[in-house]
Amino acid sequence: MKLAIVISTNEAEVMFNALRLGVFARKQGDETGVFLVGKAVEIEQIINPKFDIKQQVRAFLDSGGRILACGTCLKLRQSAGSEVCPLSTMEDLYELIRNADRVVSF
Repeated sequence: MKLAIVISTNEAEVMFNALRLGVFARKQGDETGVFLVGKAVEIEQIINPKFDIKQQVRAFLDSGGRILACGTCLKLRQSAGSEVCPLSTMEDLYELIRNADRVVSF
């Protein structure tokens, strides 16, 4: 299966669970991509002792998952992107959704 996960919040618990789903899907052998939009592009600034976002991001990327981030949303936050939050476009989001068998949004 090809799974697309769209995250639009910077709420730690929600983001943590969305990424856990991504890690689990990768372990099942599913092609999985995450697109960060809106406040979710702030992923690298989220620090919460209960929800280790950085560990989930690393587990997802290490498992072969792919993360994309809205370029407009990054620019609004004066960010040029990073390995975790690569500058991406609406075309990239469209392609992720178009090619997915399932789309889940958080």
